[in-house]
Amino acid sequence: MASIRRTLSPVPRPGASLKEVCSVSSPLSRSSNCAQNNPPSTGLLSSLSSSLDTQAFVLSVFSPSSSRSLEKSKHKGPVWRRALFHFFICFTVGVFIGLTPFSSITLSTNLMSKHQAFEMISAVGNFQSYDSLSTDAIPLDNRDMKENATMELQKKEKELIDGISEYAAGNSSLAQESDLQFQKLLILVTPTYDRPFQAYYLNRLAYTLKLISAPLLWIVVEMSSQSAETAEILRKTGVVYRHLICNVNLTDVRDITVHQRNVALSHIETHRLDGIVYFADDDNIYSTELFEQMRHIRRFGTWTVAKLLDNKNKAMLEGPVCNGTQVIGWHLNESNMRFRRFHAEISGFAFNSTIIWDRKRWHRPTPEPIRQLDTVKDGFQVSTFIEQIVEDESQMEGIGQDCSRIMVWHLHLESTNTFYPDKWFMKNNLDAISSLG
Repeated sequence: MASIRRTLSPVPRPGASLKEVCSVSSPLSRSSNCAQNNPPSTGLLSSLSSSLDTQAFVLSVFSPSSSRSLEKSKHKGPVWRRALFHFFICFTVGVFIGLTPFSSITLSTNLMSKHQAFEMISAVGNFQSYDSLSTDAIPLDNRDMKENATMELQKKEKELIDGISEYAAGNSSLAQESDLQFQKLLILVTPTYDRPFQAYYLNRLAYTLKLISAPLLWIVVEMSSQSAETAEILRKTGVVYRHLICNVNLTDVRDITVHQRNVALSHIETHRLDGIVYFADDDNIYSTELFEQMRHIRRFGTWTVAKLLDNKNKAMLEGPVCNGTQVIGWHLNESNMRFRRFHAEISGFAFNSTIIWDRKRWHRPTPEPIRQLDTVKDGFQVSTFIEQIVEDESQMEGIGQDCSRIMVWHLHLESTNTFYPDKWFMKNNLDAISSLG
């Protein structure tokens, strides 16, 4: 049978207040619910409840697990709340900073629109006020309005024409500057050797080249070794130069200048120099206009050369006959040379240097290097060399006003006298002595 136990409530004593009354639980409960401010009772129940409270307090103080759980429960709440609070503040600040420029732009646009609207309103107000006064004003004539309109149109047209002219002038100046910047390199090849007028020839040619605008490269070729005299002249010229040597056995050589030019051609091919090659002999006289016109040569250019014969009694012309820039014939002075393919002088043509080393660009059929030949008959060296560069006259360009302008002169000024000193230095006086008057 089920047993039911009732909780006994103590009988209040006479004179005791309601605060002193405590409820006593059943004997199965571990502690009582009495208040702490009640005075100790002398009864058995009060002593039991006080002993149980003291044991619970001691256990709670000296047990580490209980203390840690209490601390964790105390600190767990503030930690995540603090982290959430910090995250919310940072997020709010970031959003505010990100929206600041857009808000400033919109604010400025709003201010501008309001300002423009205010101006429009004020303009409309003024227009209305002027409209109200227009009844008293004298209206303008239609002719005056048309004249004002035509004057404004003419003024605008003049400004437009002036702007176009200024733009064209600026473009022309830019084109001139670009032409100056991107001029073609001139590669001048000069063979030289010891002779009485060598110093005179080199100095005369050097002063001519100093008048030519850059870029320019002067390749001077000597036989066997570089002489100190030639090197000194080249250093003093102020012209960009390269001093080369031709080491060829002179026993079987008929014309040393042919081998000297071949040394220069090999140098151009090895270093892949891009420019216009011209064989400028040191005993010729040149016009500066010739060097400037060379820069416009695309493949091969030719012109007329004036020559003074050995007897110095007759001059002749050698070179092409042109119709504009088209070569249509040649000047022929010697009947024994009529079998040559091209009747040109060695100083009467120039060509693009890339023909020497860029065979694919110019569609050269053979991989053999382009050189002058010393084995051919005298007078045919120039013609056989040109045949390696061009096929016919259609690939040539005439230079100098239908090839009628003379820009190169070949003069024979060599001396047969033997009293000229070796290497241009004279140790003893000459035998010719003239008395002073």
